[in-house]
Amino acid sequence: MKDKAERKTKFYLAFIFSSLFLFRASFVWSFPSGSDWPRVEIISLEKTPANLAILASFSEPPDFLLETIDRIYLVARPQELTSFQSAGLCYRLETSLFPPARPSLSELSLASGGNGAYHSYQELASEMKNLAGKFPFICRLEEIGRSLEGRSILALKISDRVELNEAEPALLFLGCHHAREWISVEVPFYLGRYLVENYNQPLIQNLVNEAQIWIVPLVNPDGLEYSIKFYRYWRKNRRLNSDGSFGVDLNRNYGFKWGVDNRGSSPNPSSETYRGPAPFSEPETRAVRDLFLKHPFQALISYHSYSQIILFPWGYTTAPPDKYQLLFNLAGKMSELMVSVHGRRYAYGQASTMLYLTNGDTTDWAYGLAGIPAFTIELPPVDILHGGFFNAESDIQPVFEENLKAALELIQWGIINYHSSAPLTRNNKESIISLISRNKKR
Repeated sequence: MKDKAERKTKFYLAFIFSSLFLFRASFVWSFPSGSDWPRVEIISLEKTPANLAILASFSEPPDFLLETIDRIYLVARPQELTSFQSAGLCYRLETSLFPPARPSLSELSLASGGNGAYHSYQELASEMKNLAGKFPFICRLEEIGRSLEGRSILALKISDRVELNEAEPALLFLGCHHAREWISVEVPFYLGRYLVENYNQPLIQNLVNEAQIWIVPLVNPDGLEYSIKFYRYWRKNRRLNSDGSFGVDLNRNYGFKWGVDNRGSSPNPSSETYRGPAPFSEPETRAVRDLFLKHPFQALISYHSYSQIILFPWGYTTAPPDKYQLLFNLAGKMSELMVSVHGRRYAYGQASTMLYLTNGDTTDWAYGLAGIPAFTIELPPVDILHGGFFNAESDIQPVFEENLKAALELIQWGIINYHSSAPLTRNNKESIISLISRNKKR
């Protein structure tokens, strides 16, 4: 009997070890061949009007990585470097300051998921599910859509009667349209966790009781997984394009002023700002759109990185929006609250005038269709001298903390605004749906 038990134990151990070996081997074999990897350099140049004008003159928008007070950082391929040199741009090679484009196998451990304290898709989904299970009366997990590769696009709804669709203002917080912007997953997720874990605080309880707060931390799950496992600087989703390239820039795929010009987005599938074949061609942006149309959203924040700046519409034109002063004042208030936490000041202003034109992006779409305050918050490159684009894991908490007050302020504003003016009505929504349908037929 004892020998039989020992043989059984050895069999199970052998089975476990062989399964782990096969898993690791299949994981290694799943890596693309060396010829499939884009050869890129990270460069920086002075942020001068002359350099910005030259960059704006290229037929393909460059791949902006981040900016500091006085420099712009780009991801550039060899042919782009040649074009920059021909145009007279003086740049500095910065590649050595940043993590390698390809992760090593040692980084891709089963324990960390390859990105340490930053969440992978599976880790995030598990934590969101746990939050909803732990706080079922104020937190509900919803699948709002599926990605191209079939991953769930998940949202947390946080409200006091979370199972009901009450007549109260809604606020939307989005993260990770761009795969490589790992910190943009963390800030909205941390916000959702903070709200439910601190519901006993009077301020938080009041906000949760008076609003529907929607948190979608990961709009681009396929891209994030690819960024973690294969190519650090991947930006787009994983659409297989007609020319054999991959990816659509999800933040150029929304329906308002989609493709209005080729400066704010690109018609070229291989471009990092490829807008897709049509507005809302991607299931990820359709998921956000469909959620947006179901609820009376009063304001929106879409988190990105890295520039340490608060942007508001318009992105597609330098002409000011009709609610410019409101947007400017709200952005200014959020900036004041941010600097009060750790002393880090976020610049703020209209998106098109702060750096470059964009079209088909989230905030222009939300403002253009519903007239609500919509902000892109570019989170800061805290660790610029030690790998800038990927902040240290220890940076996650302080970056969240300085954004927390700003998010709570916007929720409070949304509640007050909802009760002092007419919220989105059914007729408003039908008009929006009609406009989207017309965009689809273009």
